[in-house]
Amino acid sequence: MTRVVAGRAKGRILKVPASGTRPTSERVREAMFSSLEHRGFIDGCEVLDLYAGSGALGIEAASRGAIYVECVESAPKAAALIRQNAVDLPVVVTNQKAETWVKLPANRAYDLAFLDPPYDLPENKLTEVLEGLLPHLAHDAAIVVERSSRSPEPTWPAGMELTSEKKWGDTRAWTGQVTQHPSVNNRVTDTSQ
Repeated sequence: MTRVVAGRAKGRILKVPASGTRPTSERVREAMFSSLEHRGFIDGCEVLDLYAGSGALGIEAASRGAIYVECVESAPKAAALIRQNAVDLPVVVTNQKAETWVKLPANRAYDLAFLDPPYDLPENKLTEVLEGLLPHLAHDAAIVVERSSRSPEPTWPAGMELTSEKKWGDTRAWTGQVTQHPSVNNRVTDTSQ
């Protein structure tokens, strides 16, 4: 059973697809989010959850105070379950492949991005997604990549660098940060005051 760990939806049971996803465990989410919250990366942030699967990471972020979450998931049944799980939370679900989504024009500047791709995704494909992701991120955004503990560290593209690495059993997460943005921040700011 997968549940929301903390926040306004704490304890909510998340429906998960019968196969094809591996929701991030509650223990890992608690540790991951504790670290991110300590660094100021959840409350009031805009969050992207690529390869969303069950949506556990994006929904957890919304429950803990993210103001906008986009979950990108290619499997239609999984995307439908995320919509059901995210009722009354600021979550938008996009039914599309992450590899396709990152090639779209950037219309937001996300403060935090989660990538939890299938373990069998080739490393070069993950690198391509990370490269395509950069224009969609704020100038100091955090990126969390979750993989098998046997996976090598992701190849960080120019403009991103590793800030931490954690391992929990069969799961490893690398956190990176945007260090150099390719363009001006895409967020629209109202300057008429």
